[in-house]
Amino acid sequence: MVEPTGIRVIVGYDGSPASTTAIEAGARLFPGAQAWITHLWTPPFASEEMRRRLWRGTAHVNEFVAAVEREGRFEADRVAGVGTTLARAAGWEAEPLVERSFGGEGLQFTQLAEKLRPDLVLLGSRGLGGAKAVLGSVSDMVVHYSPAPVLVLPHPLLIDEYEALADGPVVIGWDDSDGARSALAAVERLFPKREKVLVAVGDSADSEDRDVVRLPAGRGASARAVAEVLAGDARERRAAVVAVGSRGRSMIREILLGSVAMATLHRAHRPVLVVPGNRSGDA
Repeated sequence: MVEPTGIRVIVGYDGSPASTTAIEAGARLFPGAQAWITHLWTPPFASEEMRRRLWRGTAHVNEFVAAVEREGRFEADRVAGVGTTLARAAGWEAEPLVERSFGGEGLQFTQLAEKLRPDLVLLGSRGLGGAKAVLGSVSDMVVHYSPAPVLVLPHPLLIDEYEALADGPVVIGWDDSDGARSALAAVERLFPKREKVLVAVGDSADSEDRDVVRLPAGRGASARAVAEVLAGDARERRAAVVAVGSRGRSMIREILLGSVAMATLHRAHRPVLVVPGNRSGDA
């Protein structure tokens, strides 16, 4: 029997294959977790065919609007219910969380993280990779501004990548900065029994109190080069997760996320954990 991790997770779920993969993979990484299966919906949440049917069945605009709202909420609850069923089948203690949105879902998701204070925010991606890869607006906003660590799970996962979730190590990008130490602290809290490998790339600093694997930066010291080295090392080690830190919610963090952390999200092809800097003294 797998020992529960006891962590609390907010999971973004919209019924897509990517969000389904996020639940399946997340349950392998964090067995027995408590999860909010979160679905944000923006009225009118109804297909064109549904709106035509509702319009033919109503005599006034106000009735039509009310009907669209009613059907939209029902569909949103249904989607969240499906995700919750999947999560429970995977071994999580899951409950649905449906929130109405008027755009800006990424910001609203971040506000939920502020309110619920989970140990982790978990999102699926739609196959990030290559120079043309771009995070969706929701994921992009959450990764940049979430107060909690954010784990982005790529889709699809290859067999080897999926199998590594069960017992693979966690590779941590290391430069001995406060951001890197925050990432290490988060990894130790979220994955207490996993092997942790600190990887310093190029001119990144060593650590006086930790064993560090030093690797050359390859083609220069650009963020892309560093990310490719981290991704390659994670692949060779069959890592379950690649973790990177940031320096808090500031312009400096924006610059960092625009470089190494974001480049790692695009190139790792494995779950990537982005850890915010300290907030009010919290790790």
